[in-house]
Amino acid sequence: MRDADARVATLGILMLETRFPRPPGDIGHPDTWPFPVRYHVVRGASPARVVAPDPWAQMAAFVDAGLALVDAGCDGIATTCGFLVPFQDELTAALGVPVATSSLLQVPWVARMLPKGKCPGILTISSEALVPAHLSAAGIVGSPPIIGTDPNGEFARRILGDEATMDHAAAERDVVRAAERLVTEHPAVGAIVLECTNMVPFAPALQRATGLPVYSVYTLLIWFHAALRPRVFAREETQHELTANSRSPSR
Repeated sequence: MRDADARVATLGILMLETRFPRPPGDIGHPDTWPFPVRYHVVRGASPARVVAPDPWAQMAAFVDAGLALVDAGCDGIATTCGFLVPFQDELTAALGVPVATSSLLQVPWVARMLPKGKCPGILTISSEALVPAHLSAAGIVGSPPIIGTDPNGEFARRILGDEATMDHAAAERDVVRAAERLVTEHPAVGAIVLECTNMVPFAPALQRATGLPVYSVYTLLIWFHAALRPRVFAREETQHELTANSRSPSR
């Protein structure tokens, strides 16, 4: 939804300070969401600073930006980078509202839903930067399969280098190749979780290439927002369903 609708938003999104393209599907494109959102750019929080061994120098800036969104009326807060999951507990404590820092929070849920012998695999923009501290912060137990995109490929180079242009088709090929490696090298993978919020536009291509369910920040925040603003069901529809059910024979 357009920013003009942000006055009724319940979901606030903390944005990195970036210039790379954000097509529909990207967390930072307002038309990605079927509900209004309010964005707040965290000044100085570049991709390179966040996807780093020690992002903690940015913590205070994220708290301040989150408080600004809460003051503006947001009932829940999310971020635009999966590598911010170490901030989960600190942001929740500081902001006083539900916080979803990373798509990685879904990994334990997905693991519980898969058949015996299957596990979720993580597709990330940088497998070197995704360390055990990130997994622990997301509540992930053990060592799930992790594959990163080619650091010299179109996708990683444009995002981490914060470049102003991107060849979307080439970036999609990079991400699809990484997903194919993930399922080839780890046959037990039964679903893919996208760490990177900028991979969401490629989720349909990933599902087609692998045949597996693809979880992302989009799936996370659709669920997250559904509790912040529950659907209002028409009274007439509800009454009709109750009447129809009362007429059904007992089983």
